[in-house]
Amino acid sequence: MKWQEKSITKIDPKRNAILLIAAFAAVYILWGSTYLAIKYVIETLPSFISTGTRFLLAGSTLFIIGRFSKDYEKPTLRQWRASFVIGVLLFLCGTGAVVLAEHHITSGLAALLVATEPFWVVLLSWLWLKGARPDWKVALGLLIGFAGVYLLIGGAGVAGNGTNQPFGMALVIGGALCWATGSIYGVRAPTPKSPILASGMQMLAGGSSLILVGTLTGEWTGFEITRVSLSSCLALVYLLIFGSLIAFTAYSWLLKNARPAIVATYAYVNPVIAVVLGSALAGESFTGRMLLGAGVIVGSVVLITAQGSEPIVEENVALVEGSMENCPT
Repeated sequence: MKWQEKSITKIDPKRNAILLIAAFAAVYILWGSTYLAIKYVIETLPSFISTGTRFLLAGSTLFIIGRFSKDYEKPTLRQWRASFVIGVLLFLCGTGAVVLAEHHITSGLAALLVATEPFWVVLLSWLWLKGARPDWKVALGLLIGFAGVYLLIGGAGVAGNGTNQPFGMALVIGGALCWATGSIYGVRAPTPKSPILASGMQMLAGGSSLILVGTLTGEWTGFEITRVSLSSCLALVYLLIFGSLIAFTAYSWLLKNARPAIVATYAYVNPVIAVVLGSALAGESFTGRMLLGAGVIVGSVVLITAQGSEPIVEENVALVEGSMENCPT
């Protein structure tokens, strides 16, 4: 009887509610703020090298934590190979594309275009994994979403950073496709049982490839640390601690303690947070047509993620194994 009473007292609804609120706040706000933080980082720091450094440090931390977790198993060569493929797709091709794009477009626009990732996940789940065919609501969401992208592309001309804006938008859409491809590949790829260890391995692979590409493209040439601004350094630290480690931990916890469909709402809350912060803190402009496009995209993602279909569940599992930044975040 005493044992039963003790076990009951361990259940604290109020504490659980506080944890849920804190975790959702971290995923919504912290991940949403990473787009603006990237903007500050690349002002005075090399794009690929700074991003690679961030993921190497975050990956090392997660790898060490995973190493001492109760479900640790020594990674096999096949698991390292899979981690390299996933890491390159997610972090080099996915996040790297977003980082490059933010040299040409606003952080808010980048976040809105990244929100197209669920479109690619649904399509790839159907065509690649031979999953369930999208029902009419998901198909409608896809059509509406791409219409929103068209509105964004057509209405961004007066709110961008230069003549290379179409190139920047194409980079983000391509990066979202790469992120979705890496996530879908990760569903069936051989990975460690511990999601933290798996994420650490993928970040290590992605971070290494980013630094390698940055070196090959000559980012070290002409780089002078004395020209690095304090805001860039602080933004990089912010991305490492809050964007990668804290938000990732919160996201992993949510997937075990909340319904996946509710957790998936980060996909359309993050862009809103990014747009608000970009406008308030960085003075990024936002036209009426872009606002309409943003609303259309957010609505389409709501339609898609609200479905309890297998592809959406698979997406959430894959994203845990990958990382945070829809997270370029």
